[in-house]
Amino acid sequence: MTTRAESEIYRRADVYHDFYQGRGKDYAGEAAAVLALVHGHGAATTSLLDVACGTGSHLRELSGSFDEAAGVDLSPEMLAVAARINPELPLHQGDMRDFRLGSRFSVVTCMFSSIGYLRTTADLQQAVHNLADHLASDGVLVVEPWWFPDTFLPGWVGADVVTANGRTVSRVSHSVREGSASKMEVHYTVATPEAGIEHFTDTHVMTLFDREAYEAAFRGAGLEPRYTRDDASSPGIFLGTRENARS
Repeated sequence: MTTRAESEIYRRADVYHDFYQGRGKDYAGEAAAVLALVHGHGAATTSLLDVACGTGSHLRELSGSFDEAAGVDLSPEMLAVAARINPELPLHQGDMRDFRLGSRFSVVTCMFSSIGYLRTTADLQQAVHNLADHLASDGVLVVEPWWFPDTFLPGWVGADVVTANGRTVSRVSHSVREGSASKMEVHYTVATPEAGIEHFTDTHVMTLFDREAYEAAFRGAGLEPRYTRDDASSPGIFLGTRENARS
């Protein structure tokens, strides 16, 4: 079973970054939606920690609204690209379950369903507890989940071809359900004038935690969760605040 750390596309962070930029992923719009939710809770925007920040595109869009911002990711290759597009920001390598920065932040985010790579509810609980430990007393935790068991669509096929930074990338995926997880096989074909054509595959296994599991993890970490889903094409967003933060 391939983990996020073992996935070829995360080792090929330059291809990952170019693909999602070329595909038109709306990092700016997603960042604006997160900020609107944070502001709706009356939270301060003094400091931001983006966990599983990947190549730093959400971090780049969010950081301008904060006095301080930092990122954490498991993949050194992803962090290398993130450093290139966020050269002024501190970036740290670490696992969302147990990294320790010794600092607290007014907003902690974990976007693009990265939390779905966790295998068990114990992993989920450990990760959410660790994220909450990096949250200021009146802060907000923002987590984009993976699909729930009742919203996942087995048999889904995705296909895109994009060109960005002189590189053409085709990506075709097929997703099925295996027990309590989704299994997505992805084929990439990458072409550049210099290197020609190459092909590689990935298999992404992501746990289909139900809504109750996320909410239990938030409450176990001392946070009151709120779930919102405004777009049927998105798995939604969880926000967590401490119940007595503004009492």
